[in-house]
Amino acid sequence: MQPITAPALQQQPRFFCDEMLGRLSRYLRAAGFDTRLASNGAPDSIILSEAIHEKRWLLTRDRLIIERKAAQDYVILLPDGDLDNHAKALSSLFELDWLRHSFTRCLVDNNLLVEASLEQRERIPHHSRHSHEFSLESVRVCPVCSRIYWRGSHYRRMQETLFRWQGLLGSTDNQISVIERAC
Repeated sequence: MQPITAPALQQQPRFFCDEMLGRLSRYLRAAGFDTRLASNGAPDSIILSEAIHEKRWLLTRDRLIIERKAAQDYVILLPDGDLDNHAKALSSLFELDWLRHSFTRCLVDNNLLVEASLEQRERIPHHSRHSHEFSLESVRVCPVCSRIYWRGSHYRRMQETLFRWQGLLGSTDNQISVIERAC
């Protein structure tokens, strides 16, 4: 299967996940991809309209969305299965680099992270500071929601997943034929 290319979309893909793909959106953000998550209960027509307006790929498991004429070239129906299956599909379609810009975006609101101030760094729990991987220099903060990020256990678990998905790059396994693009 050849990677997707669409002249209307940027080189670095931007995504819009429907609300049933919240966990996938967090991992895409962890990998540094600009990824919006649909609001709870937002109608398909609004989600699709926003994705098109923002030139984002709409990722969904909802077959009804791909039946809309406006979905052409903007909607990807992900296969059944778990998060790993979705990552495998996206890796095949976009040749995603899961590590290049990892941990540069807020997992909650998608904003780019900035270096935390000394005052913000002091808010990290003391028990987390004793890890051999912890360094005050690696602490980041979201400038919008003020959520603080550091290299703790959540970071390690997500990083392991991203490393595993990075291994999917260049995979010749074509078992993802159930992925559909709206045509």
